[in-house]
Amino acid sequence: MDWNTPPSMEQIADFINNPLWTEFNSRIQSAYQIEPSVEHSRCSLQAGWNIKYKKSGKSLCTLYPMQGYFIALVVVGRRELTEAELLIPVCSDYVQTVFKNTETGNGQKWLMLEVRDRKIMEDVFSLINLRKRA
Repeated sequence: MDWNTPPSMEQIADFINNPLWTEFNSRIQSAYQIEPSVEHSRCSLQAGWNIKYKKSGKSLCTLYPMQGYFIALVVVGRRELTEAELLIPVCSDYVQTVFKNTETGNGQKWLMLEVRDRKIMEDVFSLINLRKRA
């Protein structure tokens, strides 16, 4: 693998092979008028190629391609934490469990959410919307 040449969005979509990937990216780009940034990370949370979405210098989410699904990292910051705690009870059981089991550090929760179905994808958008408003 050449770490100097990022894969194209088409190559990433082929690797993931899940229609939710294409839908997620189209939706976030349209809703927030942003373009993805494909970057390579040696981060201990999830090393490899990832796709970052930022708006006005603020990270909305980072996506990690996996075979058959993708992981969305959404950081719930201090400003959003109270709203997130009110939102979580209407989220999927999976998202509720991840939220509950993710430790808060420096007033933030770094949620690594495996997007494997539409409900989880909708929950990710709800959390991103909190970040956008804050």
